[in-house]
Order: sequence, then structure tokens, then C-alpha cells
Amino acid sequence: PPVPASAPAASAALPPRALGPPPLGPVSPAPRAESGKPSAAACLEECGPEEGGVPADAVLAPLREALDACRPTVQKQVCDDIGRRLTVLGDAWAQGKLSAPVRKRMSLLVQELQQQHWDAADEIHRSLMVDHVNEVSQWLVGVKRLIAESRSLPAAEPAAATDGSAQAGPGPEDP
Repeated sequence: PPVPASAPAASAALPPRALGPPPLGPVSPAPRAESGKPSAAACLEECGPEEGGVPADAVLAPLREALDACRPTVQKQVCDDIGRRLTVLGDAWAQGKLSAPVRKRMSLLVQELQQQHWDAADEIHRSLMVDHVNEVSQWLVGVKRLIAESRSLPAAEPAAATDGSAQAGPGPEDP
């Protein structure tokens, strides 16, 4: 007969990632091994936001550029909402509220977006939503919408796909 005490047995059968938020202390990378990148989880402990991590601007600047490219063809209300969500992302990043795996995946997502690899960007978005929903739920919806709107823009000039150079726009950007 079913007993209320059967809940612990059922939860033990779930994969480790379904058991709540990621651990904060030093842990073995074994539970994260299915992602194929235990080093990202290990980097959470060892790397600060600058050392070995991804600078916020490397992610936010291309996202804002993509938003600017959408403005002429996308409703103002939609663009404003995406902009607000990018601000939330920037604030969370600046306050150190994003884990290393989330920062790393956002960096990869931006690279795919810049190369107009829409399906790959979408896939990274989905993996973030599944694996880190509590961390990303307030702003990732805006990134998803930005991917969709960028995809539907008329294909004018591919970002970095032409000759592999990092600078696609007219004029160099000096740091």
C-alpha cells in the first residue's frame, strides 16, 4: 500500500541536479559531470569574477548591440522590456549573484548570437532555464525574446562569420 514515507525513496531516484540549488561549499565535481564541464563548477570556488571568469561587459555589450539592431523593426514596448531585463542581468552580474556556470553559458550564448547560430543560442538558453531557473528567471526571458527578434531580422551583415575577425562593425573599438 502507498505510504507517505515513500517520498524519500522517490527523490533518491532523481538525478542530482534536480535536488535543489547547487552547493555553495567545495564539492566534488562528480554530480555535475553529466554537463561535461566539471571545471566550470570547480571554477565557482577558485575563480573570482575577473580572474578566469567572464567580464560582464563581454556579455552585456553584444546583447545591447543586438537590442539596438532590433529597435527599428520591433515594437518599442518589447524593446523596452528586453532592455529592462538586460539591466536586471547586468545588476545581478555586478553584484556577484551569478554562478560561474551561468556566466560561462551566457558568454557562449552571446558568441552564438553574434555568429547568428540561432538554434545553438536557443539551446544554451534552454539549458540555463532548466539547470539554473532560480538564478536566471528574472532576465532570461528577455534574452530569449532577443534571440527570437534577432533571428527574424533581415539578414544584413553576419556579425563575425565573414572572415573570422572579431571586429565586424565599421571602425575599431579600443578598450
